[in-house]
Amino acid sequence: MLSLLFEGFYNLFTGGGAPMLLLGMIVGTIIGALPGLTATMGIALLIPFTYVLPPASGLSLLIGIFAGGIYGGSISAILLNTPGTPAGGATVLDGYPLAQKGQAGKALAVSTIASALGGTIGALILTFLAPQIAKIALMFGPPEYVLLAIYGLTMISFVSGKSLIKGYFSGLFGLLIATIGLDPINGYPRFTFGNLNLLNGINLLPVLIGLFAVTQALECAETYDEERPAQAAIKSIGITLREFISILPTIIKSAFIGTFVGAVPGTGTDIAAFLAYGEAKRSSKHPEKFGTGIIEGIAAPESSNNACVNGAMIPMFTLGIPGEAATAVMLGGLMVLGLQPGPLLFRDNPQIIYTVFASTITSNIFMLILGLLGIRLFAKVLSLPKNVITTLIFVLAIIGSYSMRNNLFDIWITIIFGILGYFMNKYQYPIPPVLLGIILGPMVESNLGRALLISHGSYTVFFTRPISVFFIVIIVFSLVSAYRSSKKEVNNI
Repeated sequence: MLSLLFEGFYNLFTGGGAPMLLLGMIVGTIIGALPGLTATMGIALLIPFTYVLPPASGLSLLIGIFAGGIYGGSISAILLNTPGTPAGGATVLDGYPLAQKGQAGKALAVSTIASALGGTIGALILTFLAPQIAKIALMFGPPEYVLLAIYGLTMISFVSGKSLIKGYFSGLFGLLIATIGLDPINGYPRFTFGNLNLLNGINLLPVLIGLFAVTQALECAETYDEERPAQAAIKSIGITLREFISILPTIIKSAFIGTFVGAVPGTGTDIAAFLAYGEAKRSSKHPEKFGTGIIEGIAAPESSNNACVNGAMIPMFTLGIPGEAATAVMLGGLMVLGLQPGPLLFRDNPQIIYTVFASTITSNIFMLILGLLGIRLFAKVLSLPKNVITTLIFVLAIIGSYSMRNNLFDIWITIIFGILGYFMNKYQYPIPPVLLGIILGPMVESNLGRALLISHGSYTVFFTRPISVFFIVIIVFSLVSAYRSSKKEVNNI
């Protein structure tokens, strides 16, 4: 295997794959940093350019776009409180507060380092353990998906801020929003009010852009006449060795979480990011500092979502099953290039597949170099006048929400949720639980229906499968941990 991997690196740097990978990283980072232009969209737009390239070079280009797109989402999340992609939704929680303290350079450095290391760990797992992890992923059925999603919902306890009650209320509101559209089992329309645009439910991206970008623009407009606080200026760039050592365990743990979540078909980088953030807060010695601008709160989601990029490729390459939306598009590109995903791909095209593995590892090196070199350029956004930043956020929000589906209805969704987010912030209702409800609600509902159909209405199906029992244990552990943390915070007040 090592000899094939070394041959893959040789082919990457001598066969034209490396320049395509670098180009993909640059384009992907730009796309990811612009709200609404997701990595999935970038891959779909650039697949036609791969037709004239050798298969290994074409796949390297797509991998670069995927990895760069997920990383790029953290740039606007940290600087503008506007996640470029859904995967950046968790990064906002500590990235933007840290930037507001005048440490945007440090926040971007942590994001870059954690993304590169997390992605590297995920790439190594993809390279050496893909078939074994794919076998575990195949064991997931509807009961396991239900419990995985419920475990994700327990993270509401860790992203609710000071008030658990308000956090749970926000989470329930997100779950209610997730029920809009056709019932996943019987196809009956719910809460559509006769509007055809609501039959497929409310798309996550316009909601995300509204709750963060438009809300931020409204808050900036409210304080238009106020002088920019001095702490918003850039004071330093980079992190110390001590800070790096302190976040290293978080990066490693989050990378394993992200890789595993990515390997389970039907999940995604956004779920991986929130799970890692919640776990980092749960296991932290100072959970009360999360949300105030600490580097662990940036390292966890960024390591996890970039590791998830590689984890999502595990079922795609080994089983021909896409791990998430971006890999579904990549799967089509793989077939257009004349490659049939599955076990035979490793036997019939080992040179190509190991060149791809070399690309996934190398993409993280490129990410680290490009990210660290670009920090000063990225951070200059904060030096723009306040009225320019406010206008920029609002314009990007409108363009981003429209560009996903070219639908004016999504702009209205963005504006409505922007106003809603503004009042939620006013009355201190946390926004992240709303996103968790919208992201995980459909997974719980659809798989719960399937599980009960399979078991003829018996709930014992959730207690008789090994992976289900494992998830029940960690759900209980997570809830107990959340209760103890909240009790400790009350006692400290």
